Amino acid sequence: MKELYGPSNKVIEIDLSSRTVNIYTVTEQERKLYLGGKGLGLKLLYDRMKPGIDPMGEENILAVMPGVLMGTGAACSGRFAAVTKSPLTGIFASSSCGGPFGMSLKTAGWDGLLIKGKSPKAVYLYITAEGAEFRDAENLWGMDALSAQKQITDKNSDALVIGPAGENGVRFANIVTGERHIGRTGMGAVMGSKYLKAAVAKGGDFRIIPKNQARFDKIKKKAASYIKSNPMTSQVYTAFGTPANTNLSNSAGILPVKNFSEGMHDEAYKISGESMKEHYLTRHHTCKPCSIMCGKKGTFGDRSLPVPEFETVGLMGANIGVFDPVRIAEWSRICSEMGMDTISTGSTLAWIMEASEKGLIKSNLKFGSPEGVSEALHDIAYGRGLGKDMACGVRALSQKYGGEEFAIHVKGLEMAAYDPRGAFGQGLSYAVANRGACHLSAFMVALEVYFNLLKPYTTSAKPEFVRFFESLTCCINSLHTCQFTMYAYTFEPPLTRYTPKTLLGFMMQNLPGIAVKLVDFSIYTSLWSAVTGIEISDAEFLKAGDRIHVLERYMNTREGISRKDDTLPPRLLKEGRKSDPNKRTVPLEKMLDKYYKIRGYDSNGIPTESTLKRLGISYENDIQLPGDTDA
Repeated sequence: MKELYGPSNKVIEIDLSSRTVNIYTVTEQERKLYLGGKGLGLKLLYDRMKPGIDPMGEENILAVMPGVLMGTGAACSGRFAAVTKSPLTGIFASSSCGGPFGMSLKTAGWDGLLIKGKSPKAVYLYITAEGAEFRDAENLWGMDALSAQKQITDKNSDALVIGPAGENGVRFANIVTGERHIGRTGMGAVMGSKYLKAAVAKGGDFRIIPKNQARFDKIKKKAASYIKSNPMTSQVYTAFGTPANTNLSNSAGILPVKNFSEGMHDEAYKISGESMKEHYLTRHHTCKPCSIMCGKKGTFGDRSLPVPEFETVGLMGANIGVFDPVRIAEWSRICSEMGMDTISTGSTLAWIMEASEKGLIKSNLKFGSPEGVSEALHDIAYGRGLGKDMACGVRALSQKYGGEEFAIHVKGLEMAAYDPRGAFGQGLSYAVANRGACHLSAFMVALEVYFNLLKPYTTSAKPEFVRFFESLTCCINSLHTCQFTMYAYTFEPPLTRYTPKTLLGFMMQNLPGIAVKLVDFSIYTSLWSAVTGIEISDAEFLKAGDRIHVLERYMNTREGISRKDDTLPPRLLKEGRKSDPNKRTVPLEKMLDKYYKIRGYDSNGIPTESTLKRLGISYENDIQLPGDTDA
C-alpha cells in the first residue's frame, strides 16, 4: 500500500458519451477557497456547466467528492458529498452520504469523481487507481439496488447503485452505497438518465496520512474528548439514534402529523428511538469511522433491518398517521431496494391522502391506514398508474391536480420532518436554503427547541444565526465530516461550556452579531490545516463557507431562483397547527430582508456584484451582472 500525504488533488472525469477518462488536478488556490467535498464539487460544476441545461440531459454532471478528512481516521469522517443539478427542483443541489463508496474512491487515490454524458446502453463504471473501465450492465438493469450492489462488489470494492426508481426517472430517486443513501433531490434519476446503473471503486491502494501528523493527532484527541463530553453525541444519539428527535419534536408541537396539519400525536412515542430500543433490540449500525454511533439496526418481526431514521419515521410514519415501526421499517426497506428518498416519498404519500380526502384525485390511500402503501411505493418506482404522477413529487402533483396550498415543499424539494410554525428560525432556514426545504442547511431547531437557547416564536436573531450556520455547515460538508459533530465541537469548547445557559441564551437572543463571533469552531479549521498542510485562519475558513454558500445561491439565481422562491408552503404561512391554541404561522417576510442584507444579496435575493467580488467568485461569463441595490 502506498502512502499519500494529504489530498491527492486528483479528480477523475468520465464522459459516458465518448467513453473517455481524463484527470483534473486541483490547485492549491482552489483547495483553500473551496476546501473540498461539497465546496469543491460546486466549483468544478460551475466551471463546466452553463445555465439552463436539462438535469436529465447528457450535459448534466454528477460530482462525487470525498473531503480531505476521508481516510485519515478523524472522528466521524466516513462521509462524502455529491453535487449535481436536480431533476426534482431544476436547480443545483448537494447531498451528504456516510456509505462506504467514498472511502474506496479516496483510497484508490481520487479526491473526486465527475460523471457526464450519456451511455447508449446500460453500463457501470469500475474505478481503480489506474483509471476507469466501462462495463456492460444490461443484466443489472431492472434489478433492485441492494441485489445489484451485492452482485458487482466484493471485499475490496464498494459501489454507488441505483434501483428501478432511478432507471425509471423518479424525480426523487436516490443512490445506494452499502446501506446508506445519497438521499435527496433525485440524484438517482440523474444516473438513470445517463444509463449508468452503478459506479464501483476498488480501494485500498493508498493510505491517507495527514501532512502534519503530530498536529492532527493532537486535534483528533481533543475532538474525541469533545464528542465524549457532549450529551447529544455521547448519550442521546448513541443510545437511541436519530429517532430520539421524535419525542423532543412531538412535545414541542413540531412533529409533522397528517401532512403538516397537526404538530403532535398521542401515539408518537411508538416511533421514538427510546421505544424502538426497548421493543426492537436495536444495536449499532453506523458509518465508518464513527464516534457517535447514531445508526441502528433492529429486529422487526423476523427480519433484521436498519432502524428508520427520524426523517423516515416522521414523514413515512407520523405525517401519514401511521405509528407502527414494523410497517415503517418495511417501507424504508422497499425504498432502499427501489432507490427512493424517504422524505420526498413520505411527503408525496401524505399529499395524495389529503388530495383524495378533498376529492381532487381518486386513491385508496388514507391517513392512518397502512393499506396500499407498499403497493404505492412499487407503483412510484415503476411508473404505474397514479404512481407515474407521484414520481414527480408534490410540486408537480399540485400543479397538475390542484392543492398547492397543502403541497409541502420549498423550491420543489419536499420538507423535512420539523414544522417551522414552532421554530421561526427553522422556517427562515427552509425558505432560503439553496437546495429547497432542507433541515441540514441550518439546523435552527436545535437552538430554538431542543436546547432552548433562542426563543422559537420570535424573529429577532434568526437571520444572523441562519447565515452563520449555513456557512459553517458548508465548511463541515466540505471537510467532509458528520454534521452531528457540530454539537460537540461548538458546545464543548470552554467559553460555551462554562457560560451559564441563561447568559448564553441572553447573548444569542439579544446580541447575535457578537454571539456568532464568539463561537469556537476551531476544531474544524485545525483538522483541515493539519491534513492539507495549508494554513488557514478561522476567519478564512468561515469565509470559505460563505463563498461556497453564495456560489451555490448564485448558480441557482442563474437558473431563475429569486425572492419569489424563498418562501414556505401556504399552509405554514396561513394556517396554524391544530396542536397550537394560538394558531401561529411563520412571519417569514419580517426575516427575509435582514437575511438578504447580512448575506450581501439585493432586495430580490440575488448576490450583488460587490459580494461576488469580495468572495472571489468569477462572473465574467454572465450576460448580465447582478446589481448592488440594498447590498
